[in-house]
Amino acid sequence: MTKQIAYSRWFQKFTEIVIPVLTWVIITFPLWFSPFHPAVVAYFIIAFDLYFFYKAISTVYYAGLSYRKILLFNKINFVKKIGRFKQIIKVKHFVIIPNYQEPLYKLQSTIQSIIDNKTGKDDIYLVLAFEKREETQEKYLSLKKQFGVYFNNIIPTYHPLMANEAPGKASNQTHAARIIDRYCIDNKIESDAVLVTVCDADSHLPGNYFSYLTYRYLADKDRRYHFYCGPVLLYNNFWQLPFFVRIQSTISSILRLAFLSFGDERLIQISTYSTNLWLLKTINFWDLDIIPEDWHIFLQSFFAKKGKVAVNPIFLPTNIDAPEGKTFAEALKNRYLQCQRHAWGATDIPYAIYQSFQHPEIPWFTKILRLFKIMETHLIWSTNWFILTLGSSLPAILNPKFMQTSLGYNLPRFSQTILTICLVAILVTIIIDFKLRPKEAKNKGIFSKLLEIGEWLFMPVATLFMSVLPGLDAQTRLMIGKRLEYKVTEKF
Repeated sequence: MTKQIAYSRWFQKFTEIVIPVLTWVIITFPLWFSPFHPAVVAYFIIAFDLYFFYKAISTVYYAGLSYRKILLFNKINFVKKIGRFKQIIKVKHFVIIPNYQEPLYKLQSTIQSIIDNKTGKDDIYLVLAFEKREETQEKYLSLKKQFGVYFNNIIPTYHPLMANEAPGKASNQTHAARIIDRYCIDNKIESDAVLVTVCDADSHLPGNYFSYLTYRYLADKDRRYHFYCGPVLLYNNFWQLPFFVRIQSTISSILRLAFLSFGDERLIQISTYSTNLWLLKTINFWDLDIIPEDWHIFLQSFFAKKGKVAVNPIFLPTNIDAPEGKTFAEALKNRYLQCQRHAWGATDIPYAIYQSFQHPEIPWFTKILRLFKIMETHLIWSTNWFILTLGSSLPAILNPKFMQTSLGYNLPRFSQTILTICLVAILVTIIIDFKLRPKEAKNKGIFSKLLEIGEWLFMPVATLFMSVLPGLDAQTRLMIGKRLEYKVTEKF
């Protein structure tokens, strides 16, 4: 294929189904291959188990490394360190809070976390990115009255959803960012002196986020080409969650913590992040027709800027809400739908493949690293549970003679040993989670604390229903051409 490859419908469809098809092939491989070549299946399962072992150990190692850095950076006075860079540029922060049907108290709590930051009000502009289809005038006036004095300006934007746009953060943020751009032009503010922070309506930013961000930006020689992101942890409403959702929220949080220390070539921002207005403007902001926007905007920038774009870690945690519900079943449903929406990010894969061919100036090794990260995430997401929990027993069940061989006899024992050793990773996860999560208002007895640890026995079930199945659902929809519609996660 050449740079002039046509992005035809067949090419898009083919690249869309690559991961879903591979997912189903891996899941069903032990079923249809064991009757004929059980040894091949056994070696595949052993390789998969060893890969999972490596991923588990490396994840907790990097999560621990990130945690130690968080403790370190929390002690640094970045306001003082910024002083040495005052002659470079005067950074202005525009914080976009995209929201639709969000309760007023959620927005108030998020805005308060911004106010609590250790920086002057003249440096921060609050952008309330409303959807025009929602009646929000009363909500805006209430927030303006309560918080107006704490910001240089509070700018409301009202996004009119157009026919060519997908409802969600991407189209709303683009509308808001264009208004920010016009505001900066009118007020003679240089675009590379403006940091735009995308802040979810339930994001609680750490108290020194903007001073840390300003310091990192000013000290960064390649600041124009970088995103900045901290670990986004699902801890805001931790103790209100059903334990099934709580377990999965903990796993997601520790994974996000680990990603921060994996290295620039593997880190991609999620949910709440920052970058400069110049970069957003030169790539024409967020694409309007996509749902999961965080990885996609990185890929847009990465290819538009010839592979120069990377993500710099901010070692301060941002806490957000995990999905809740009025009932246990409703909470599980909301978590399922949120995970399904995140898994829809597999749509970035055909985009990344196409762009890789369109940009021969970017080294293939660099492109493959990025593409592998995305494909690996979505492939492992929906396959690991089935291979790890069921795979080792299937060859002998489907081909009883195989049990009489040394390989067949030892396969289940080998898999069990690997998973048992991985309990060390779960133990470290529990310890890091215990140190990071919010403390309960009331003290619990020893029995209650032991019960909390005992909840982890349900991790395989929670992972299946709260992560694996919604991921498989999203990929299957992509494979059969059944598009996913954006649904706002309910807040309580």
